[in-house]
Parts: sequence; structure tokens; C-alpha cells
Amino acid sequence: MIVVTGATGHIGSALVRELITQMPKKKQKKIRVFVLPSESLKPLEGLNVDVVYGDVRDYRSLIRAFKGAEIVYHLAGIVTIGSGKTRLLKEVNVKGTINVCNACRDLGIPRLVYVSSIHAFKEPPKGIPIKETKDFSPKNVRGDYAKSKAAATRAVLNSVKRGLNAVIVHPTGVIGPYEYNLSNMGQLVMDFMRKKLLAIVDGSYDFVDVRDVAKGIILAGKKGRKGESYILSGEQITVKSMMKILEAETGIPAPKTVIPKWFAFITGFFSELYYKARKQKPLFTSYSVSTLSSNSLTNSEKAKRELGYKSRSVKQSLIDTVQWMKKHLLKSKENKLEYGKEKD
Repeated sequence: MIVVTGATGHIGSALVRELITQMPKKKQKKIRVFVLPSESLKPLEGLNVDVVYGDVRDYRSLIRAFKGAEIVYHLAGIVTIGSGKTRLLKEVNVKGTINVCNACRDLGIPRLVYVSSIHAFKEPPKGIPIKETKDFSPKNVRGDYAKSKAAATRAVLNSVKRGLNAVIVHPTGVIGPYEYNLSNMGQLVMDFMRKKLLAIVDGSYDFVDVRDVAKGIILAGKKGRKGESYILSGEQITVKSMMKILEAETGIPAPKTVIPKWFAFITGFFSELYYKARKQKPLFTSYSVSTLSSNSLTNSEKAKRELGYKSRSVKQSLIDTVQWMKKHLLKSKENKLEYGKEKD
């Protein structure tokens, strides 16, 4: 049996799909998904999975869900580029991960794959690629989210020292289809398609397709060395270049207004309040603007060499995202009218 926590998330649902795709029909294994009672199962609709409700903060619910598992993929967590969630991040991302590690050790689970983040690593000076290290300290990274992932990653490595067979993967910025609960990047693409993206903040980052991340996670479970970390990166690209790709694919003109990064950084707090009032994910916050200005040069050679990891182009990911959103999220007549050129 395979267990996936956080299975309704963007990476989680893609992982479940990939696990099902890779399973031999004659040797089908049960896939158990561990989700919060309040979560919608829409991302898993039509998939043959066993649903178990619980919370990573509740150790007993983890024990019930993990019994009999051959491998646990731990993805459940809070992802945010905003502020004001310090306590929740510690409870879910850090303490929740410690609970997962303890449950796996207590039950003797043969393998744990923890999905961390590129943000868990200390950022080197510009021009020097981010590489896998064993130095994970909240003091070395910026932002509450990054600090929680660094602390959680360190907790997993501490559990490895006590006998847990775990491996860790670190995706960069994730984009791609199968995103029912829009992330910040998903919201940006959706706003573009609805002609609601009036301005951008330029900068660059490394983005990777969610389907490639899912395959990388499975490869890590099969081939990854105990206690090792693997970066799952894609391609470094500017926001302006992404807008050109979306313009070419949709026929919708890209925003011409570019907000200076210094101005966006200063006004990031008020931007958060604005989006909270509209009950939307913020596109730009002080943290996200800082990230676009950071060193996002990565090196996934270790994952390629040891796991056989591969990644596709950002262009292909964005094209596939547009087509998926058009089919699954832009169904109303009004939205179809807002969409640009139709593709054959």
C-alpha cells in the first residue's frame, strides 16, 4: 500500500495520477490518500484511491492512515508567499512533519519521501547555483514559509539519524495542469486568461512542471539514497518571457505596465490586504517580489545523475496549463468570451 499526504494539492494530485499511471495492471497497489476532512476531493475525482481523513497535527490519525504502508509520500503542508501565518506554518509544516516521521518510525514504514522546497536551502551569492547541502537552519533563510521548510527538513534528517529510511526532494517554483486549488502562479495565469492581469513585476525564477516533479518524487522513492536531498528544478525564466508565451498561446495582449520592484516591495503589505479583501491569493507580496530578485540559479545534476530525473521547458508547461484551465476552469460562456483566440 502507498500513502500520500496532501493528495488534494497541486503536486499531490499529480503524484497520485502518476503513481496510478506507472503501476502495472496485474500488480495494482492500493493508494491511500490522507486529507483534511474539510478538503474538496475534486482534484482526485475519478481516481481509484482509498480516502482517509485526518490531520498531520493529530498523531493518532497518522497511525491509522499509515498502517500497512510500504512507502509514505509526505506532501501535506501550508504554502504561502504572504505574512501572518507563522504559527500555522510551525504547527503544520514543522510539527506535522515531525509527527509523520515519528509515525513512520513507530510503525516501521520501509520508506518515507518528504517533499520539501528549494527555499529550505541557504541562498548563495548570485551566479552560484543552489546545490544540495545538509545545512538546514531557519536562521539562514528568509520568510516564514522558508523557515518552516528548513526546520521540517532538518527534523526529517534528525529522524534519519535515529533509523528512519527517508529521502528528501526540493522542487523549485511549481507550475502546470491539474491545479484545482489555484496557487499564486496559477492565479496569475488565470488572471491573464481572464484579462484581469493589468500589470506585472518583472524578475526571474526557476519554474518546474508539476508532472516532472511527480515523476521525480517517485524516482526518489525508488532510487534515492537514505538521508539525501535532491533538487527538482526546471528552467530559469523572467516574468516578461512568461507573459510573451501566454500572449502567443492565448492571443491576449500581455500587460504593458511593469511595476518597479522597489515600489512593489514597499507596497507589498497593502497588496496583501487588497487581495484578502477580495478573497483571492495575492499575486505580489514583499516576499514574492524579494524572491523574484533572489538568486534562483539551481543545479539538479544530482537528481539527473542518481535518479534519472528529467524536466520539460517552461514554455510547454505554460501551454499545457492554458489548455487545461480552458477545459476545466473556464467553462462558463462569459469566461469563454473573455478567452482570446481559440486553438484548433
